[in-house]
Amino acid sequence: MIETGTCNVMLAFMGLGSTELIILAVVLLVLFGGQKLPSLMRNMGRSVNEFKTGLKEKPTDEAIEDQREAELKKEDKEEEKTPVG
Repeated sequence: MIETGTCNVMLAFMGLGSTELIILAVVLLVLFGGQKLPSLMRNMGRSVNEFKTGLKEKPTDEAIEDQREAELKKEDKEEEKTPVG
């Protein structure tokens, strides 16, 4: 199989053909309506892009410190809830 683009590769990977895509489009149109569908797709695209950039970014020292503090607070609350003895 010759790869012609990322979209074709992704669709082939997911096992979706043209019939399945048409059925999916009709179901989405019925569920969300014609007016809400463009904004839904736009927001979904933005979310995917934000997720991808979040994966590419290296965590800063400050973010790591904040995560450690949150974990310590969580552990402290769990220790307070468990009865001693």
